[in-house]
Order: sequence, then C-alpha cells, then structure tokens
Amino acid sequence: MHPLLPSLAAACLYAGATAYQSLRLTRRAVPDKRLLALLGVLALLFHGASLFAQMNHASGLALDFFNAASLIAFAVILLSLLACSRMPVENLLLLLYPLGCLTVLLAQFMPNGTLRPINEEPGILAHILLSVIAYGILTIAVFQSLLLLLQDYQLKHKHPSGLIKSFPPLQTMESLLFGFLWAGWVLLSLSLLSGALFLDDLFAQHLAHKTILSSFAWVVFAVLLWGRHQLGWRGHKAIRWTLAGFCLLMLAYFGSKLVREFILHI
Repeated sequence: MHPLLPSLAAACLYAGATAYQSLRLTRRAVPDKRLLALLGVLALLFHGASLFAQMNHASGLALDFFNAASLIAFAVILLSLLACSRMPVENLLLLLYPLGCLTVLLAQFMPNGTLRPINEEPGILAHILLSVIAYGILTIAVFQSLLLLLQDYQLKHKHPSGLIKSFPPLQTMESLLFGFLWAGWVLLSLSLLSGALFLDDLFAQHLAHKTILSSFAWVVFAVLLWGRHQLGWRGHKAIRWTLAGFCLLMLAYFGSKLVREFILHI
C-alpha cells in the first residue's frame, strides 16, 4: 500500500477532531468524549497503516528522523486514548491530535534522512520499543505540565477560559503529571538498561552524545521525583524540571538524528 492515502486520511481525522474539540471548548461546552475517542482511533488506524508502509522495508526498519517523530506521536496518542478510559486527560488531546497531524504529514512529504534501515536482533528492537514508549509517556507528561501551567496562571489571574473550566482540579492535574513522570522514568530506566545489555558500545562515536544526554535526562527526572517525594516539589518548580529533562531527552534523540541525517549525512 502506498502511504499517501492513509497519511492524508489520518491528518484529516486528527484535524477534524481538533476542530471539533476546540469549537466545543470555545462555546464553553464539554466535547463528547466518545466522539473524540472514535475520531482518534480511526486516525490511529490510518496513521499506523501509513507508518507500516513507510517503515517496513525489505532490508529492515526505516526509522529515519521524520518516521521516528511520527512513530512517537502515534505512541503518545495511543497511550493518551488508553489513559482517557480511566483518567480525566482528554484535554491533552487538544495538543496531541495536532501533533499527530503534523508528524504524519512531515513523514509523508519531507525527504528521508540518510539513516540505513535497522535490521537487528530482538534485543535491539526491544530497546528501540522501550525508548519510543518512554519518550511517548514523557511527552504526555510535558503536555500535561503545560496545561497545568496554563491552569495555574488563569486561576491566579481569576479569568478561567472555557478550556480551563473543563479541567479537573489543580491537585488532580498535578497527580496525573507525576503519574506520567514516574511511568516515563521507569521506562527510560529500562531503555537505558536494555541499551547497556544489547548494544556493543553505548559510547561509540555515533551513540556517545545520545547516551550522555539521555543519562542526564534520567538524572533530572530522578531528582524531580525525589524532590516531589522528599521535599514536596510542585507547581512551577516541577514544571521547570519536567521541561528541562524533556529538552535533554529530545536533544539526545532528535538532535542527534537531525545532525547525523541532514547535516553529516551518516
């Protein structure tokens, strides 16, 4: 199957769901959670078909820069929809559906990088899968922290918008943030551990910066979780640490891929 049609279908569904949710919130009405989920599931089906066609090569798994971004967006939206069945996180979809729309279009229309297809042992593939899921959950945590920051700002200035009025209480929002951070940190730990076990040399020339920056991000998230448990960190301090760890993680993965594939061409 050519990936163009499923890519366009996924992008249209993500855009339609975003437009519907935005319109309902601007009218201070609650979006239909089931309709949002249905549109998201349909978009994910087309998104998955597009990813399969783009990444599945005879010589291995084509995980270049834009395919990797699209795959992580797919994982983020899938995890968010699963979380929606048990937690009040549907407001995250207002940020995540546009992310899915953007990444699926970029993967379709932007030029491929120079990364060779991955044809590795199951251990390496498990390391990649753990990394993608860890990045996905920590991406959800970052978007949750941004919504928390907006909620805190509007409540302090006493002019909550329709979006903020649909949020759970501030304490619930913070609890959700740290739940995502704990899950992401544990998966990031497993990702680093699997890399140490299955990669020949974590500090080889093409992996050293990725390993070092990912380890720094791991430390930042560990300090944040310790500060929450021991010192009661919350609010702006927690958000700043979350953003710092996420920036390090994105530099580790996407920064290195961008330089290797589009600047150094290796």
